[in-house]
Amino acid sequence: MKQVIIIPARYGSTRFPGKPLILIDGKPMIQHVYERALSSKTEEIWVATDDERILQEVLRFGGKALMTAKTHICGTDRIAEATELLGLSPEDIVVNLQGDQPFFPSEYFQLLTEPLLSGKAKMATLATPIKTEEDLYNPNKVKVVLDCQGYALYFSRSLIPYFRTPGDPPLYLKHIGVYAYTKEFLDLFVKLPPGTLELTEKLEQLRALEHGYKIAVNIVPEDVPEVDTPEDLEKLTKLRGM
Repeated sequence: MKQVIIIPARYGSTRFPGKPLILIDGKPMIQHVYERALSSKTEEIWVATDDERILQEVLRFGGKALMTAKTHICGTDRIAEATELLGLSPEDIVVNLQGDQPFFPSEYFQLLTEPLLSGKAKMATLATPIKTEEDLYNPNKVKVVLDCQGYALYFSRSLIPYFRTPGDPPLYLKHIGVYAYTKEFLDLFVKLPPGTLELTEKLEQLRALEHGYKIAVNIVPEDVPEVDTPEDLEKLTKLRGM
């Protein structure tokens, strides 16, 4: 068993075209993400892209990259193709690190992969306590509820669970969009048909739950900022004083 981090990066983002190449503190965002992956001490790190400009930029700063099809509708499909090109074995662990998370904490990688290494699950992700009322009601901040063993019961863009009883509110959790899976489960996942819940919420991870598979969720103390839009980049720049 080996661990491989694959960073999906496409150029044609609808909300922020070319965002892997935008500069943050003098470096393209994809380089920040790659360097965070390096800090995990993982054996292999690759960028999977559909654009020659991103490929050449990764090679320029000394990273490893491979070209994948332009027809993929999501990052998971792109990663699945990359695992085939790399010839990974069924038991290998694949980390799907989003290309728009330039400041992913290095200590979170171990927490992400721990459920797979322990045999608890074949798919895992992270969540963090929601700390602002704005995030509670923001549909772009996906919420997750867990069972007593730390497996996901449901993910939603709505606020869950509904708080009806007077008293202290429950711990609301925001999902952090990063995943780890075995290569074997990843191959299975991309062949599953999207279900009603996935199509309704537009949340790909619901596909696993709808088909009866478990997703282990570890809780981390702080959120991971993502850059989905130019406004997100502006907020991140102000937050970090750059």
